[in-house]
Amino acid sequence: MQSNNTTNIVICGVGGQGTILASDILSYTAFFEGFDVKKSEIHGMAQRGGSVISQVRFGKKVYSPSMEHRMADFVLAFEKLEALRYVHYLKKNGVFVVNVQELPPMSVLLGETIYPSNIVERLKVYGNVYMIDAARIAIELGNVRVVNVVLIGGLSKFLHFKEASWMEAIRKNVKEKFVELNITAFNKGRESLT
Repeated sequence: MQSNNTTNIVICGVGGQGTILASDILSYTAFFEGFDVKKSEIHGMAQRGGSVISQVRFGKKVYSPSMEHRMADFVLAFEKLEALRYVHYLKKNGVFVVNVQELPPMSVLLGETIYPSNIVERLKVYGNVYMIDAARIAIELGNVRVVNVVLIGGLSKFLHFKEASWMEAIRKNVKEKFVELNITAFNKGRESLT
């Protein structure tokens, strides 16, 4: 996907899922690969489980950290409804990498709305959809907090970065005592999209 053109990636999820760390790992990896990298974040009501979105853009020269609608090559969604919320960013025939997890928003929990049952089918209208059961993988590894790195591992299948760059980015962004766990999580996520 990388060339002299800019690659645009939206990472979205719910506060507390680690979307910011995932965008940091991706940004560092692209930087280690020699790209100009720009990143923007909108935290919203992150502390209360609200929507969080990061935009990561990299290429030979990137002039703005944010993108317009229909510009994203990829949407990495940490939760299915969040993928649907940000579908307008994906360009035609772009790629969704989506966690199968469902985290109903407060309006659903209060009975004001219903969690949609046909999200994946709706996403397929806009692009190619790849699902990852990241929570299951993280639980099998013994730490649900590595869901974000499992998902970045899945996304990595579509980006032609060297493994060494990914590993260095993980080392730069994760506490030393959790580096090996996160590297394993990354590899498991990558293997899940074979």
